[in-house]
Amino acid sequence: MRWHRTGAEAVLIRLIRSSCSGVDHDVAAAYASLAVRSAGLLDAIDRGQPALPPDDRDRVLRFAQRARRIQALARELDDAALRRAVVETFALTEAAPHTRSQGICSAAGEIALAEPAQAERGQAMPPWRKHFSASALNTYVECPRRWFYRYACAAIEDPGSAASAYGSAFHLALEDFHGEFPRPQRSQEPSMRRRIRECVTWAFEQNRDGFGTSVEFELQVRRAQRTAARYVDWLLEQENEAPFEVLGREVAVDIELEGRPFVGYIDRLDRDERTGGIGVVDYKTGSIALSAAEYREKIRRFEDFQLPFYYWARTAAGDRVTRLVLIPLKDAHLDVRPIVVNVGSTVAMDELERSRARMIELSDELATGEVAHFKTTGDETTCSYCAYAIACSRKPPPEARRFAS
Repeated sequence: MRWHRTGAEAVLIRLIRSSCSGVDHDVAAAYASLAVRSAGLLDAIDRGQPALPPDDRDRVLRFAQRARRIQALARELDDAALRRAVVETFALTEAAPHTRSQGICSAAGEIALAEPAQAERGQAMPPWRKHFSASALNTYVECPRRWFYRYACAAIEDPGSAASAYGSAFHLALEDFHGEFPRPQRSQEPSMRRRIRECVTWAFEQNRDGFGTSVEFELQVRRAQRTAARYVDWLLEQENEAPFEVLGREVAVDIELEGRPFVGYIDRLDRDERTGGIGVVDYKTGSIALSAAEYREKIRRFEDFQLPFYYWARTAAGDRVTRLVLIPLKDAHLDVRPIVVNVGSTVAMDELERSRARMIELSDELATGEVAHFKTTGDETTCSYCAYAIACSRKPPPEARRFAS
């Protein structure tokens, strides 16, 4: 009855999963999952997806036929007439008065409308007592609900992706490579090129399970080898332009900001051999800002806390940090051209101060135990690669498709 009145797809999905539908439980569950990802339940049935044995297929088609009969009934029918039509169409019998309040649909075919459930009273999330990280706060700023799913309740286990496996493998390869070549020099070029190929090959073998197929694995290894060769090209240029020494790889960070514990790992720490200044380096195998000015704007808008956090962590450790560096390693067809943010010129100290204050403010907010609602992002592109999009009932609708005329 409710589906006839409203046309709500969710009501139809609940109906096919009920014992009144005549469809086996597993088959109904498969169609319910498919309907969420496609145009609708009845359309999925019409397309014959998924493939089923003849008997199951007949039951599903019978359900769709009955549903369309209900859909075609006159809108002017009153509740009593509509109830009789539903009972007749689905070959059911009216439930006895004493069972109606229970909202059951028995194996014998009885149907009854359930009483509406009492809405649970909303409660705030308990105070966050664990550590914080820059990446977690980035997630919270981007989409608070995504932070809630991932960190507060772990609603869905993210199995990872080929992109994350690629990033993990490349980071591992460069960690090993710079253990052997902390001060890249042109006189070592043959050894450097040979060694980085070996490091990439070994690191990707360690992460082979992260790739769906052997073909995908081989393609990504070749992509990484081409990117690594361009990375060595850049290292050799630095000998004349800005020679450096690698002081640390995967450097652990564990500090407190105004009493809030923060942790993280810095991909690489460099020392400029001309000035002695320390550079904080972050490898990026995904999309990043295209210029230092663009990244500075992300810092000013509190959209990225990663490098500012590392700046404060190493400053607290006694380093004179002069550069924040993003090294793009995504595109094998482009030369490696790092995004270099010079502290004091490209980014001002007061901007880093504000970033630190905002990190403390956000961590305080999550630690209060007063956050009762985690809103969703307003940017639907953020949902494209979110592992929690299926579970999120309030994600923004996808942008309307546009076709050229």
